[in-house]
Amino acid sequence: MARKKFNEHPFPHHTELELEISTLTNLGIGLSRTALPNDPTANWVVMVPFTLPGERALVRIFRNHKNYSEADLVAVIIPSPHRVAARCQLFGRCGGCQYQHLTYTEQLVWKRRQVEELFQHIAGIKFPVADVIGSPRKFHYRSKITPHFRLRGTPDEREHPETVPIGFLKQSSRFNLIDVPECPIATEGINARLSEVRTETRRRIATGNYTRGATLLLRHAQEGVTTDHDAVIHEKIGKLRLYFLTRDFFQNNPFILPIFAAYVREQATATGARFLVDAYCGSGLLSLVCASAFERVAGIEISETSVQFASKNAFANGITNARFRAGDAALVFSDIDFPPPETLVVIDPPRHGCNKVLLQQLFSFGPRAVVYISCDPATQIRDLKHFITAGYALRRAQPFDFFPQTRHLECVMTFIKNL
Repeated sequence: MARKKFNEHPFPHHTELELEISTLTNLGIGLSRTALPNDPTANWVVMVPFTLPGERALVRIFRNHKNYSEADLVAVIIPSPHRVAARCQLFGRCGGCQYQHLTYTEQLVWKRRQVEELFQHIAGIKFPVADVIGSPRKFHYRSKITPHFRLRGTPDEREHPETVPIGFLKQSSRFNLIDVPECPIATEGINARLSEVRTETRRRIATGNYTRGATLLLRHAQEGVTTDHDAVIHEKIGKLRLYFLTRDFFQNNPFILPIFAAYVREQATATGARFLVDAYCGSGLLSLVCASAFERVAGIEISETSVQFASKNAFANGITNARFRAGDAALVFSDIDFPPPETLVVIDPPRHGCNKVLLQQLFSFGPRAVVYISCDPATQIRDLKHFITAGYALRRAQPFDFFPQTRHLECVMTFIKNL
């Protein structure tokens, strides 16, 4: 029986179709085009998670939109030669990973292609994207996870806490959780500690310590795994030693981080700039990696604790030409006295990209070059149009696969101001 308010056009609820998958979207979802029951010439789009290009699959429609439908995978009839067995038993049910069924080599191929397609679809340009730099670890790379749980406040939850899911969102759900006893993309140390944390959390549920639920935090440090939000984490990137709080932002794949940091330094120094401004500097990673190549470095970060650690990290590593201050990155240029033609700016904004205030001030300042880092190429390429309008040319787009087995990646774009 169809669900209430189900849109029956163009397919009734749970209609089964046999489809050819033609491509992967940047969300990691297989896409097919098919005729409609009343229009054999139509090119109707059907989105099917966990399918791969070239596959023939039996699918079941569960939602119709204005110009496409969504379907669940029922069976793969003809598999892709690049299909592999997923390592995680929860793959397909847990919403964390999208690509465990795809060889790692092909994951990198498709991620590069998806960035190129975003250039065309969002910015209306063709731009040659460099091959994706892969992660040294394909599994057990993630140094931070945040499993969570929700409680309804029923007596049954306290009597049977083992029935409360502690994990992550289910596939295609914004509310329902799936229980995750272990995660193959998290480090081995995190997985070993996760079992203890889950046991302790359920004990506290039984004794009434939790009333609504909570988000747990596990972070892998060089000296072990911590669940204390205020614990100090130690990471070593090349010769650089960095310290920061568990709760503060730091990249979650330390195994690719040295390669990434070296690339950013290379791009920064190639511009010939003498001064560096690092917006969204966090605990100072990129500022300090690049500091020896510049006369002076200024970092800004909204998190006061991150700024405190950035200053401490500079001192601990014997770096004397870097200064950090807490403040809104959108006001980063308010007290910068560097000459713009001799200045490089590094920006690494949140997933939603740069806000208009930051871009306006950036272009008003007019630095020689900008290295723009983003975990969402779609918002990054959206901002690209503003850079072009402001007189900047894109010289290079280099993706890094910080997140194997998932649809996510980090992308570094280098902009040079036109003379």
